[in-house]
Amino acid sequence: MMKEQEVAADVPSYIARYPKPTQALLKELRATIRKTAPEATEQISYCMPSYKQHGPLVYFGAYQQHIGFYPGASGVAQFEKALTRYNCSKGTIQFPLDEPLPLALISKIVTFRVKENELKQQLRAEKKKKAAKNNK
Repeated sequence: MMKEQEVAADVPSYIARYPKPTQALLKELRATIRKTAPEATEQISYCMPSYKQHGPLVYFGAYQQHIGFYPGASGVAQFEKALTRYNCSKGTIQFPLDEPLPLALISKIVTFRVKENELKQQLRAEKKKKAAKNNK
């Protein structure tokens, strides 16, 4: 499947390591994330593609039988009912390689995570502003 445990330099290099059918799914997933969160930065983190916008949004990784999608615990919990057909754990969703990706659902999860991170950023800014005001 993947070559030795070399860390990919970037997301296209990461995707290129896999067989063509898996590459196609990874490219669809990447495009969906980038379209849904165009302001997010893309990088390799924890040896897999990651997206950040006011903190971590989502990660993904390819495996022998599935694509792991990592929207964090809140991303899985928020969409628990829609994810019943997939193997999930606290912050992980497994999409089988032999099925089409649920791109509309992935887009909803990414949108949720963007809004969640924006709210956290807003609350941090308000807290910082309040602390600065109290220190005067």
